[in-house]
Amino acid sequence: MNILLTIHEPLDPNSGSAGSTLRLGQNYQAQGHDVHFYSFDDVAVRVPPGLKDLVFPEFVALHLFQQCQKLNIDVLDMSTGDGWLWGTLKYFRRQHQPLLVTRSHGLEHLETQEILEDVRRGNRQLSWKYKLYRGGPHLWEVATSFRTADIAFLLNREEAEYVTTHFGMPADQVYVFPNGMPDHFFGLPFAPTPLEASSIIRIAQVGTYIPRKGIQYSTPALNRILHQYPQVQVSFLGTGCRECPSPEAVYADFDPEVCDRITVIPRYDLESLPELLAGHHIKLFPTISEAFGKALIESMACGLAPVTTSAAGPMEIVRDGYDALVVPTRDSDALGKALEQLIVDRSLLHQLRQNAYTTAQGYSWKEIAAARLATYEQALNRKRRQAVLE
Repeated sequence: MNILLTIHEPLDPNSGSAGSTLRLGQNYQAQGHDVHFYSFDDVAVRVPPGLKDLVFPEFVALHLFQQCQKLNIDVLDMSTGDGWLWGTLKYFRRQHQPLLVTRSHGLEHLETQEILEDVRRGNRQLSWKYKLYRGGPHLWEVATSFRTADIAFLLNREEAEYVTTHFGMPADQVYVFPNGMPDHFFGLPFAPTPLEASSIIRIAQVGTYIPRKGIQYSTPALNRILHQYPQVQVSFLGTGCRECPSPEAVYADFDPEVCDRITVIPRYDLESLPELLAGHHIKLFPTISEAFGKALIESMACGLAPVTTSAAGPMEIVRDGYDALVVPTRDSDALGKALEQLIVDRSLLHQLRQNAYTTAQGYSWKEIAAARLATYEQALNRKRRQAVLE
């Protein structure tokens, strides 16, 4: 097959959505298929960063008008919102139409619901600009990209149900696939659990330091834990973003007297994450809205026991009491109690670490890519049969 993947970000292997897109394409190539990418990197015209999201679907459509026939594309697999214009225009084009796939890296409508709930609770403020695009027209674009697609790929069952219920996509055209891990996360050495009560316990929180990741609930819990347990250390990895440009922004949320036991690393290469997580025991994942959780499975593969919320993404991965402790979203007290339980009960910590490590071994990009390719083939055959009947 000849496949084109789009993503409304720079194609950075260390980022979330773009990194997943790149890994998928690489695995498609390894399994004998021709793969092309179209991302922010390919927008030749100089566009201010704040406007790239807005105009990217137009650039995608222009690129496809110029290249789709030339490249003989079989499958157009586009991240949410990228293909709304092309999908709408396809009804006016009678020539060869590739299979059109809308691929979610986190359904914007569900994320918006959680953002507005935080606003309602007084835990977050939104800029007036939010509704001008991200919380308004962009949601229509995303919905249109699903309604005009032949099939949809989602990351969890909650997203799939939303797409069928609210966008009217038939259930047999909606598929749930997980994300995977790079090969260097498989079969890592499993370090022993420190069993002495006075032994150091290291907690890692991996991901951008933003409200959607639940920092307004995890920070109070960690402050209490650090005060109560002097043997606990905390690492924040990959915090850097527009909302948290420097480590100081993280340290400012903690009592100065515990900051000497906090480490902040704003950015890292994915290749180095196992080394950065060496010596850590607990993965704190306080997310409010999460479609999957690549950092979760990567940390589990490094031998960390998750304390996570019951967001849709984590619940596709872990089971409470087996390979994680799961608490409700937006519950700082529950996060603190779960952390304390693992700090105090080292045998439970060891059991969860072992089970989490085993669970993570099932997330191979190679196998996930093969399953998606098989779905492409099935949908392409169905589309071709329909074209003959018409």
